[in-house]
Amino acid sequence: MEYLLVSSGHSAPPAADPRTQVPGTLGVLPDQNVGVTIPGEDSSRRARIVAALLRDGDQVLLCHRCASRRWYPGVWDLPGGHAEEAERPGAALVRELREELGIMITEPLGSPIQEIRAATFDMQMWLVEVWTGTPVNAAPDEHDAIAWFDAGQLADLPLAHDSYLTTFIWALTGRHG
Repeated sequence: MEYLLVSSGHSAPPAADPRTQVPGTLGVLPDQNVGVTIPGEDSSRRARIVAALLRDGDQVLLCHRCASRRWYPGVWDLPGGHAEEAERPGAALVRELREELGIMITEPLGSPIQEIRAATFDMQMWLVEVWTGTPVNAAPDEHDAIAWFDAGQLADLPLAHDSYLTTFIWALTGRHG
């Protein structure tokens, strides 16, 4: 059995409604102080994923995954990717944003704003509001488009995870969507 206890001192978005949760995933948010038991899962076999919620004013940047992708094809997702073995999550995020968007960020020091655990992966998401460079689609084999969206546009998008919408609305407006 595995336990995840996440706690931090900053305000975080509310938990996603469990009725809309992607099967096999669990969004754990920093201020919930939740202990989660995930029976029968071995964390050594799950991929470690890092993702960035890039916010510029009242918009967030999303990447549209190519239809040919094995996992989550044809949906809007966050930029990010797999952390390599022994790579710090923050360092992996810096590398992934450079590779996918051609931008540079400072390695995040704080806690992620959201963590998602699934049968095949553990994902950590950080809010990123400062970067150097202009985001471009530097990984056209992974994404067929990147675009900025405001809160009013998000609900109609096919998103990679149901828990994303609540987190995106929180990041843009500071309230539950």
